[in-house]
Amino acid sequence: MTELDVEAVRARFAALNVSTAFLDAPGGTQCPDSVVDAIAAYLRESNANLGGHFGNSRRSDALVTQARLSAASFLWCDPAETIFGANMTTLNFALSRTVGRTLQEGDEIVVTRLDHDGNVSPWLELAHDLGLSVRFADIRDDTTLDLEDLEHQLSDRTRVVAFPLASNAVGTLVDAARVSELAHSVGAIAWADAVHYAPHGPIDVSALGVDVLVCSPYKFFGPHLGLAFVRRDLAESWRTYKVRPAHHRFETGTLPHELLAGFVAAVDYLASLGWDAIQAHERMLGAHFLAVLPDNCTLYGLGTMDGRVPTFAFTVDGLRPGVVAERLGRLDIAVWDGNYYAIEVMNRLGLGDDGAVRAGFVHYNTVAEVDRLARALEAM
Repeated sequence: MTELDVEAVRARFAALNVSTAFLDAPGGTQCPDSVVDAIAAYLRESNANLGGHFGNSRRSDALVTQARLSAASFLWCDPAETIFGANMTTLNFALSRTVGRTLQEGDEIVVTRLDHDGNVSPWLELAHDLGLSVRFADIRDDTTLDLEDLEHQLSDRTRVVAFPLASNAVGTLVDAARVSELAHSVGAIAWADAVHYAPHGPIDVSALGVDVLVCSPYKFFGPHLGLAFVRRDLAESWRTYKVRPAHHRFETGTLPHELLAGFVAAVDYLASLGWDAIQAHERMLGAHFLAVLPDNCTLYGLGTMDGRVPTFAFTVDGLRPGVVAERLGRLDIAVWDGNYYAIEVMNRLGLGDDGAVRAGFVHYNTVAEVDRLARALEAM
């Protein structure tokens, strides 16, 4: 396994050539220069709509084809099974409305208390409209998903089981293959939110057994965009909302071609590093953070790097999370506070509206940045 050369990695990001310690990756990552350049190059050299008999249009046609190939390589699926949209949440609302056409009053949706609200509210709204029931699978005190409770929530009326690959709040991983197996045991669709996991490891939709998967490239070093996978035979069975001449089953208008160019560059960037090197470096950063987290901090979630990604929720004794985040911001340390749209897990942990402080590390972060955060927290 090749060791990650972090300084060489950081040299590929002009955005990192500042004093700020970007420990805010769970909310969105910085882009390497290759992504920025690809977006600008498209607008300079290829900007046009599709289907024309001239150079810019033909180059745009080729770009969309390449973007689907890149998406297929990222998710290990067929290019025809890929969908682009504004962001994960918007795609999820659109896809859930589509599957809603197959549902009947009294049908059930199962979600988890580990979910980001982008994989909860679409189902709550659909339930409101169609008279469905939404059931919540609980988590254990250590923030792992309670698979026994999930199984208990299933019935012969369960139509969708929606779940995350990793918690955006506390970093916990989910056994997606097992959840998919449980969903399929009652004939339900396995519907995965991969937004938080995507920058931390490879995704193989076949190995995971999922039928639908949604994610956001801006969380894995790309532009603000949404990406989804829907299993081909499932997609072909749905009546979708679209204009009649549209070529793609789910995409309802002209795509942001310049962002697709950035997406292709982001996938190429990750491929140039390799997941083994990325994961080894992130695991080291996470373990180091757990070792140096000062005693005035309370961690919520798993206490080792087993079963998690390096995203950490914590509080500081005597200080509200918003105050901590503001003080860190003054020191040029970027973190988040609040519930990060993970309403259920924050309520389950008793943290309410204030939530917690969240720091998250990705492969471009350094040990020095982790230590900088720990010193600042200890000083509080």
